[in-house]
Amino acid sequence: MGAKKILLVDDDVDFLEVNRAALESAGYEVVTAHSAKDAFEVIRRQVVDAAVIDVMMTTPDEGFHLARALRKEERTRNIPLIMLTSINAVNEARGLQFRLSDRDRDETWLPVDRFLDKPIKAEKLVESLRGMLGA
Repeated sequence: MGAKKILLVDDDVDFLEVNRAALESAGYEVVTAHSAKDAFEVIRRQVVDAAVIDVMMTTPDEGFHLARALRKEERTRNIPLIMLTSINAVNEARGLQFRLSDRDRDETWLPVDRFLDKPIKAEKLVESLRGMLGA
């Protein structure tokens, strides 16, 4: 069996490249998308084993909508999803008390397997994926 394929979805090109390099050096195959629309195009063409999704892309809540849509699709409903975002730092900078974490995950509102804050060390992302994928 070949390398597990990870979809990275983020509008930050530098973030994608740094994490692509880290994941590839850990033995994963990586495909990228810059928006939810791009992510669906990737998923239409190929099967992925997991997805790492940012929240704030084209719209401030695009990643939430993407995660929910992926859970509704038969083909993608069971792939592990990591939401990796700086939304908590942005909210804190704006003086908002609203914070998200793994405790907020549920079947409908935040249907992801892990919620992680940016910035993140690439090693932690690799470790999280290994734990979810068993590889």
